[in-house]
Amino acid sequence: MCLAVPALVTSVEGSSAEVEAGGVSRRISIWLTPEAKPGDYVLVHTGYAISIVDEVEARETLVLLEQLVAASGGEGGSE
Repeated sequence: MCLAVPALVTSVEGSSAEVEAGGVSRRISIWLTPEAKPGDYVLVHTGYAISIVDEVEARETLVLLEQLVAASGGEGGSE
């Protein structure tokens, strides 16, 4: 199963950006979304921002993902 996770863009340098999601920061490519700027939320899949999303939608999705992790009993699955 594939999953894209919303993340907040904190900085942009060329075709890459620093993003934060759930307290974790990482560098991703914004080659597919060159218009992304700090303050935007993007959907991140396999290290690429694949689209820019509305802040409300991004926050709601992050809450749902946190609830899924909590319901599964912790950090992640064992599959």
